[in-house]
Amino acid sequence: MSEMIALGQPTVGEAELAAIAEVFASGWLSGAGPTCRRLEERFAAASGTRHALATSNCGSALHLALLGLRVGPGDEVIVADYTFPATGHSVMWTGARPVFADVRPDIWTVEPAAVEAAITERTVGIIAVDTFGQPADYDELREIADRRSLFVIEDAACAAGATYKGRPAGSLADVATFSFHGRKGMTSGEGGALVTDRDDLVERARKLHTYGVEGALTRAQLSNLPIPAFDELGYNYRLSDVAAAIMLAQLDRLPGLLAARRAAAARYDERLKGQDLITTPAQAPDREHPWQSYVVTLDPAVDRGEVALALRARGVQCTFGTYASHLQPVYGDTAPCPVSADLFAQHLAIPMHANLGDDQIETVADVLIDTVTSLAARGD
Repeated sequence: MSEMIALGQPTVGEAELAAIAEVFASGWLSGAGPTCRRLEERFAAASGTRHALATSNCGSALHLALLGLRVGPGDEVIVADYTFPATGHSVMWTGARPVFADVRPDIWTVEPAAVEAAITERTVGIIAVDTFGQPADYDELREIADRRSLFVIEDAACAAGATYKGRPAGSLADVATFSFHGRKGMTSGEGGALVTDRDDLVERARKLHTYGVEGALTRAQLSNLPIPAFDELGYNYRLSDVAAAIMLAQLDRLPGLLAARRAAAARYDERLKGQDLITTPAQAPDREHPWQSYVVTLDPAVDRGEVALALRARGVQCTFGTYASHLQPVYGDTAPCPVSADLFAQHLAIPMHANLGDDQIETVADVLIDTVTSLAARGD
């Protein structure tokens, strides 16, 4: 094979270049400027929320969400276990303790019963994760949270364009966070956003994301010469206006990007269903999946490492799914999450992006089936 089939690939071109040129002409390239404000208005509308705050990445958005909810030392936050560790890290950044809850074996989002079982007198909230873009069980989580006076955060890092019972990802919890990383459904390379309906939360998050003071754009609109005082420790979690311009162009592309990913996922389903050693991902009937990743489950009898090496040798990029967070040493002693641990060991992500051609999808499926079948036969 002459060319590697990429695991992920952004869809960018003339529209993004034109948006960047407009920012260059404006003279405001740095963070939290007028282009960021335009992005925030549009992103809030797309997420079905009143407010959005553009951030440097999803991890910083999670940190700001927790700070806005006044989480701190002595608190515990229940976290969906099967997720990139930025979710658990964000809790530790506040001085609080993440408590990991196991996930559903079918759609891999946090199991509400596991959340309920993990609640203690120190629990202040829940972070659910929209796994590879598919939303969690927010009605059940909201019922638990309301009964126990807890907050709910939606880690929607992968979920732009997803829906849950007709409601858009981002509008499903007290606050939600998104990623604009290069493998996401729409991207500026890096970046993120926090969205919420709560005035108090976004006001505090906006202050803390600019070192603890009002941003330069706000100060520039005043008639006098305000000199801000630093009365609280803040951070530099701002998104640049250059990245915001790219995201505005990506928002225009989003319907087409989603359609292309969904078509690719449907074709993978068609080609891979019925394979004894490969299980295709499930989609809950009341949710629309944005397919940030397409992740198959390999039979435990198949050595996933050997499969990955063989695919790469034949020109198909792949990787593991995501992490069983409770197994990561940084978190110390944690309760077992056996479903998440099994997924961590058996998942394989194969190429998924909006630029995949039918011939590439056919090649990936053929190579995967052939590789798994050959390795299983050799093992017999």
